[in-house]
This record gives sequence, C-alpha cells and structure tokens, in this order.
Amino acid sequence: MNTWFWRCVVVSSWLALLLWCSYWWQRSVAIALLGACLIACGAGLQLGVQMLMMRAVLRSRGQALPAASVAWRAWLAEWRWAVRIFGWQVPFQEHAEVDGPPPHRAGQADIAPQGLVGVVLVHGYFCNRAVWNGWLRELKARGIPCVAMTLEPAHGSPVDAMVENLDQCVKALVQHTGVAPLLVAHSMGGLVVRAWLKQLSASERAQYVVHVVTVATPHGGTWLARFAHRQPAVDMREGSDWLCQLGQPPLDVPFSCWCSSSDNIVFPLNLATLPQAQLHQVDDAAHMQLLFDARVWRYCLELRGQLQAAVDQA
Repeated sequence: MNTWFWRCVVVSSWLALLLWCSYWWQRSVAIALLGACLIACGAGLQLGVQMLMMRAVLRSRGQALPAASVAWRAWLAEWRWAVRIFGWQVPFQEHAEVDGPPPHRAGQADIAPQGLVGVVLVHGYFCNRAVWNGWLRELKARGIPCVAMTLEPAHGSPVDAMVENLDQCVKALVQHTGVAPLLVAHSMGGLVVRAWLKQLSASERAQYVVHVVTVATPHGGTWLARFAHRQPAVDMREGSDWLCQLGQPPLDVPFSCWCSSSDNIVFPLNLATLPQAQLHQVDDAAHMQLLFDARVWRYCLELRGQLQAAVDQA
C-alpha cells in the first residue's frame, strides 16, 4: 500500500508542476517559477515545520536543544534523504534488491549459509523494504544472509497486524541459516519487533533472535503522533493504551537503541530509549538520516561480527 501511495504522490507532484508551469509560463514567468519552487520544496517545508515543533516541545519540557547549526544541517540532510527515499526508492525500487546471500558467480565458490548469523531488516511507518536497499547490497557483498520484508497491512490496522509478516520472514531465514539472526529495525519497525517478541515463548526467542537494534524507534511513543487519527499511528501516541499493554521487552533479548536529539519525528529523545538497552545517542541526525548514518552501519556490522564469533566458538 505504501508503494502505491508514494507513486501517486510523486506522479501527482510532477503533474501539478507541469500543469502549473504550462498555465502560468506565458502569463507570468515569476508566478510560474514561484509555484514550481513551492511544489518542489514542499517536502523541505514540511520537514522544517517538524524541526521547529521538535525544538518547541523540547524547550517547553526543559530539555536540552541541539545547536541551531546542528539542527539546520540535519534538516537539509533529511530533505535530501526524503526526496531520494520517498521520491524514488519507496515508490519505484521496492524489489530492486533481493534478499541474500548473493547469487553464485562464475569462478566463485558458493557461500554456505548454514551457521551464518543473518540480519533481518524491518522498515518503519509509511515505508517499505526499499529503504534497506543499500544495506542489502552491502550485506550481500560481504556474504551475510539478509532479508527485508514489506510490512502489511500498512494503514488502518494496528501494529500487531504486521507481526505475521515479520514472523514469516524471520523463520524463513532461520530455516536457511540454522542460527538466530540479528534484527535491525527503524522507527515503527522496532515496535513491530517488540509486539512479535511478546507473542513468543522463551525457547522461541532463543531460536529466532539473538539481538535487536532499534534506530529512531518510538518505544514510548512520540509527541507528533497526537495529530494522527488512524492506526497504526494512533498506537504510537505518547503513552498510548497499546504501548502500555505492550510493556517492556523480555530481558532475555538484548536491545541496542540508537536515537538522536535532532530527530524530527520521534521526540522527546527519551521516548526512543528502553531502560535495559544499550543506548547510543547522537545529536546531528534527523529521523530518516539516522538510518543511513555510517555510525549505525558500522555498529551493526561489528555487532554482527561479534555474534558470529560467538556462534563459531560454540
């Protein structure tokens, strides 16, 4: 559903731009260019409003604000990522990268997936598996088994409804590798992981997950979700009934939480953390930007290497 939604947004935006310029170009070049600029900058303006709201909320709660220069750079970077992700990858590249391991190439030995710690990639709200295309390419290049699913149903249903997609994906990978994988989840994806873990027994958790890394996940909800009136966004309201029922993750599954004080979606910052998790906080990355931050990638790669070493020594 997200794929088609963003395709409609992109096509409608280009059509509106074409119609506006066609009508006004002969009448007033200035008005034509002004309208074209507003259409083209719509995403940036929306992100800018979110940044201003984030800073206002942090100020009202007496929390530290990222420097204005830091927030400015994060806004510009998030704008670039938003155009790339929602203007191209999500609407048109959902299946551009297949899951790994990589296909056999002439002159190379096949990579046996048995005994390799795989990586399951879980996307967030209003996205699909295409946000992980870069991760999938890099993981496959290293011979690491990896999978990314598109969570459905996307809108109008609670977070719990997406658990089945994740469950099938994880179990398929474990059947392929024989060992529990590392789960990396962005934004709402982290809540889907927690809802999935809640349905598993202790023995199933030991079989299907070795560690969870969440990136900009609203573990305590987010202030911005108060403007939402449909599921699953309602579940992500700060202190929502669903979050209260979800409770804390089981202690037998290690969590690492990455969050940013410049996050324009999940704020205040403490809402992106868990009490028992390893906390990794940065100040200079916005919501989608954090997913592609080199520090997050290096951490996940190193963590996966440590988990693999533990499997090899067992």
